[in-house]
Amino acid sequence: MTELIALSDSYARECTSKALEVVEGKFVVLDKSIFAPRGGGLPSDTGKIMRGNDEFKVLYVVKKEGKILHELDRGGILAGEEVKCELNWERRHRLMRMHTAGHILSAIMFAKSGILITGNAIDIDKSRFDFSMENFDKAAFQSLIDEANVQIARGLEVSVSSLPRDEALKLPGMVKLAGALPPEVKELRIVKIGDVDLQADGGVHVKNTSEIGKLVFIDAENKGKNNRRVYFGLE
Repeated sequence: MTELIALSDSYARECTSKALEVVEGKFVVLDKSIFAPRGGGLPSDTGKIMRGNDEFKVLYVVKKEGKILHELDRGGILAGEEVKCELNWERRHRLMRMHTAGHILSAIMFAKSGILITGNAIDIDKSRFDFSMENFDKAAFQSLIDEANVQIARGLEVSVSSLPRDEALKLPGMVKLAGALPPEVKELRIVKIGDVDLQADGGVHVKNTSEIGKLVFIDAENKGKNNRRVYFGLE
């Protein structure tokens, strides 16, 4: 099983690993990895894997059948070989900033208007939230963005911890997510953003909201009767 370093240290940029298995020539399973796989609305990390002077680009990382598969641009790495992993840090940090900002925005949306997010996609330039809302007003949504920026500017600390499943189920906002997880998941990873947000989450975040910058409202779409989609970014 691959040790995902990003879960405990999202600022790690490189590590030395061992190739445990190679699938179909260019999908490599490592004993430990700095690359976070796709999941929870976040795209996977990218970067490169070095074997001596040979460089292999990491195009995509995904969890499949319990394994973390690193898709490389070509074959060549063999099971048992030692390699060096190097993260595309600029892209990762952009995702961290956007992800933490998204958590704050969703917390404000719920606190101020009772809005629950039904779908999301976080990316480096533009992210989206899907939610149900009867009367959508762009000006009203801009006020939620403005409030999120007030909270971001406070320089809130972001911390990661873990809680036993039973304890997490007792916390407000945790029941839906924790209840949807398989029963064998006994420990939940909890992300706390100051006094604004607390939820189970498996993604990468900044250490302090002062790193984020400013949220900007990009666009909105009507996806059905009460289904709304908004796009936001950072500046």
